[in-house]
Amino acid sequence: MASKVVEDNEIYLGGTYYPLNRPVQSVLASIYPAKVTIGDTTRDSNLRSSIISWSDWRGGIGVERMQGASDADRAWYSTCNLRHRHHLVLPALSTPTTAQEADDTPIQGQITFIQDLGTVLYAGYSTAPYYYSEDNDRWTRVTTSDGGSAHSFPADPTDSITVRMAGTDYVVVAFGSGFAYFSSSVVVTQNTSTATRFLTYWDDRLWGIDVTGQLWYTLTIGGTPVNDAKLPVQNDYVTDLFVGRDATGEQIIYAATKTGLYAHDFANQRWVETQFQLPFHNFNGVGSVRWRDSIYTPSGLGIYKYINGSNNAVITVMGPDRDDGIPATYRGTIKQLVGTHTELIAAIDATTAPGAQAATDIPWQGGATSGSSARSQDVVAASSGQSSIVAWNDVGWETKWTAPAANAGKPVDVMLVSNAGKGDYRLWWGLDGQVYSQLIPFDVTNPSQLVAVEGTDYAYEASGVHETPWFDAQQTEVDKLAIKLKVEVQDASGDETVAVSYATNYSTTYTNLTTITSTTLGATEGTQTFLLPTPDSPVGVSFRSIKFKLTLARGSTTTKSPDVVSVTLEYRKKLEAKYGHTVEVDLNSQYKGKDPMQLRSSLVSSIESNTLQEFTFRDDSGGTRNYYVDVTSATGIEYTGHDERGSSRITLVEP
Repeated sequence: MASKVVEDNEIYLGGTYYPLNRPVQSVLASIYPAKVTIGDTTRDSNLRSSIISWSDWRGGIGVERMQGASDADRAWYSTCNLRHRHHLVLPALSTPTTAQEADDTPIQGQITFIQDLGTVLYAGYSTAPYYYSEDNDRWTRVTTSDGGSAHSFPADPTDSITVRMAGTDYVVVAFGSGFAYFSSSVVVTQNTSTATRFLTYWDDRLWGIDVTGQLWYTLTIGGTPVNDAKLPVQNDYVTDLFVGRDATGEQIIYAATKTGLYAHDFANQRWVETQFQLPFHNFNGVGSVRWRDSIYTPSGLGIYKYINGSNNAVITVMGPDRDDGIPATYRGTIKQLVGTHTELIAAIDATTAPGAQAATDIPWQGGATSGSSARSQDVVAASSGQSSIVAWNDVGWETKWTAPAANAGKPVDVMLVSNAGKGDYRLWWGLDGQVYSQLIPFDVTNPSQLVAVEGTDYAYEASGVHETPWFDAQQTEVDKLAIKLKVEVQDASGDETVAVSYATNYSTTYTNLTTITSTTLGATEGTQTFLLPTPDSPVGVSFRSIKFKLTLARGSTTTKSPDVVSVTLEYRKKLEAKYGHTVEVDLNSQYKGKDPMQLRSSLVSSIESNTLQEFTFRDDSGGTRNYYVDVTSATGIEYTGHDERGSSRITLVEP
């Protein structure tokens, strides 16, 4: 291309050489128009830069790439508390009980059920039932008879429930080949003649269902069960048994199966297929629950919200798999749902995360809580996934707890919401032979006003990590420049800290900025400003996309947490350099074999062409510049009369 121009004050355009009256004049054309501000100016009125701020975390996790300002309240993933605007704090503290008997004898076995009876908490370690004492943080074995031997179920429990029958409260435990029950006397009675996988309570009756789908009930805890309807599905298809409302508002029994939901017709002793039917999945319906008078049914990592209306049912997809899902490390299968006053809580078994190998079909090693009882019969071999507990509040999903890295590849076994055990409102769950609990609020609690819940100091985990979505200003193709980052933090100290880092262009490698403490904030808490990449070289950080990670940590005082108020990025967009050129073409004489009429005709062809025109000229250093351009304006194209001589001033712009 360079050989096309051999002389100064000459251009090559669209296959024709033209002489010039004066040198080419070039100007930068790839610039944004000036911002227009209507009304009062805001922080985004700056003509030279733009602002994106994260200060409302309530949208929850699940957005990997922002689609606009509407995603500014979302996170990709976070283990922090996201429930309040202007408050990003550590998650609530979760603590395990000691897996030992009163004489310090270790207890072993997967947690197969957790249940309450009054103020007493019960749990199954494999086939062995225990009750918990907060005084010494120890467990005591439930006996077969008064003063008798320690009890063991014939097989690992598959479900459990607390019921009140004939004025007495009982814990009822299913174990496949039968069921057992005990009251406050903690003496176990067993029925091994009635196969039972799942349990529920309705119409003053205890109900159970076996692996074949055979439903039974009994009017008294020790009475002989009476067979009722049988599910019209294959053996081993039932995944749960629970109570919900029908289209008329009446409470009925529902059975969740691997292919959908069935409603029990008590008057006619039959099961009726509902409108909620799904393609086959081993985990359809596992751990279903009624919460706020809607039915919530898991399917893998998804959750369906089912409202049975008088005319049509309403089915809504609202699980943690919505939007962009969650990171692969935490993906898996929801094994149970439980409801609280403020949230729907889901236990995710990450042993079924990508890379896990399926095992043979064997009984699920776990039980269930009242009101939510199903467990899958399919388990998988251990993987590197980290199981977790997440919660939905009708706005967004929040991570309540994540299994420690040392427990990777272990499932969350069972869950229970109860004030038994420690006398306050808690979520209880099992993982890897340990029973954990976490204090949960029963109302919406502002972290800045949180001093105590039910008289107990609110405690925080030692650390939490928050990742923003990738931000590209809705123009991935355009280069941006991160100029500065402002992070406003409250309650920081030498122990309560916030580490700030960033990554660019979808890299998994983060660059650390600093750790915010009371020292870096100074005597008065407030906003820490980071000039990027460093204060000594504030040239900015170029990016197509950028994300930030905040790592919160506390010291030994469990009731303290750093509090992130906002994170604000100042940046500017930088379009790829494109140039405009103004030339004045001399059409007064013949040039390189073409007379003025021919030159003018060629110029008109370039102007009217619907394709880009090759444009070449020699710059002031003697080098050659070559572009492909549009002709955006032209003067002097047509002269009146017979004289074709003259000049034409044209503007050429790169697209």
